[in-house]
Amino acid sequence: MKISFHGAARMVTGSKHLIHVGNKKILLDCGLFQGMGRETYLLNSEWGFEPSEIDYVFISHAHIDHIGLLPKLVKDGYSGKIYCTDASEALIKLLLTDSANIQEADVQYTNQYRSREHKELQEPLYTVVDAENVFPLLLPYPYNTWIPVDEGIELMYSDSGHILGSAAINLRLKENGKQVSLTFSGDIGRYRDTILRSPDVFPQADYIIMESTYGNKLHPTAVDAKKEIFNHIVHTCLIKKGKLIIPAFSLGRTQELLYILNELEEEGHLPPLDYVVDSPLSTKITQVVKGHPECFNREVQQLLKKDKDVFSFKKLRFTNGVEDSKSLNKINDALVIISASGMAEAGRVKHHIKNNIDEARNTILFVGYCEPNSLGGRLRAGAEKVTIYGEPYEVKAEIAAISTLSAHGDYEDLCQWLACQDARQVRKLILVHGEPEVQDELKQRLLKKGFNDVMVPELHETIGLGEL
Repeated sequence: MKISFHGAARMVTGSKHLIHVGNKKILLDCGLFQGMGRETYLLNSEWGFEPSEIDYVFISHAHIDHIGLLPKLVKDGYSGKIYCTDASEALIKLLLTDSANIQEADVQYTNQYRSREHKELQEPLYTVVDAENVFPLLLPYPYNTWIPVDEGIELMYSDSGHILGSAAINLRLKENGKQVSLTFSGDIGRYRDTILRSPDVFPQADYIIMESTYGNKLHPTAVDAKKEIFNHIVHTCLIKKGKLIIPAFSLGRTQELLYILNELEEEGHLPPLDYVVDSPLSTKITQVVKGHPECFNREVQQLLKKDKDVFSFKKLRFTNGVEDSKSLNKINDALVIISASGMAEAGRVKHHIKNNIDEARNTILFVGYCEPNSLGGRLRAGAEKVTIYGEPYEVKAEIAAISTLSAHGDYEDLCQWLACQDARQVRKLILVHGEPEVQDELKQRLLKKGFNDVMVPELHETIGLGEL
């Protein structure tokens, strides 16, 4: 029995962890590498294993860095079932279709420039047809139910509180008469999340694979987030008379922003401006989220009794089609645009940044994690010039960021998630999905908490499981 790490190892994106148990191979997540600069395409092209030899895929949640290579996996030979939670199924379909559309469109756009420069043209990793071939393989299950997958393999999902449908993957694995319990956290949410329930406790595990994105940070409170967003609207739209462009992930972050803006309106504080969500995916996902109130925390469920739509307000509109999106660039009045993706690596927000980055009256406000090599990461780091779709741009717009709205738990949340475990019984605690310096710092913190063996694997490293 062993496990190898083929993504999100000493890095944040590309989650893929391969378990060998008996004669079976199980893939935990199948995520896309994002924002790795020139390395991104190569990383997404090389598996480190043979897709046709995988027997089962277990998905933790529907973010692209955890599901974004499923179409390529199927295209390259995988034909088994793909397990997920009930709430994740619809999201996976939407996000994979959108990912394929973005890749095809971005390659077409980039190739116009590459053709002029007589450079080799690129191909998308997969197409919309490849994405649609994933859908018949999806097998949804509810939380907190043990599923007999195969001889010696049992699976249970427990709510991880990160996004709608997110889960920790709990496994009971048996080989040669030995049984081990393994839990993969997926991504862990916050215990005081604005919208979602807190993470569930999970069964005692022998091995734990845990994300570590914010393993050395403490997040501010949600009250601070509302105040910061209000201040940015006033500063950019009322004082500078400019556009406030907010790159936001379609799933989770967009709905949280809408919820906060709705709160500001209910309190009578929301400035009377136009607020636009410019992302077809965000529009569709918001509808899916509205259809799963069982995933909301008690406060939101109570609010729904008097406000039937907590993600809407009077001046909000969603764009209709490409021409409607393009027309936003012709508007000179103050405006708030929420658009995907959150790292500004793809999607319509990349075009909005391209068209507005050269005016000081505008602000680009980042509200979540950006991989350092992504466009968002470079802007947040203070780059004075950036290249967008192969063309250089001088950064004159104001660049701002708030860390209050992270869907990832901070180190206190991570430690609270582990609090249900007897540290003495955990044979190995494995940190993934984080920057190296963050993981090293979290490792020392966890050793002090009583976990005897904390490791940070390298990309494609293999370790044994089941040793006594």
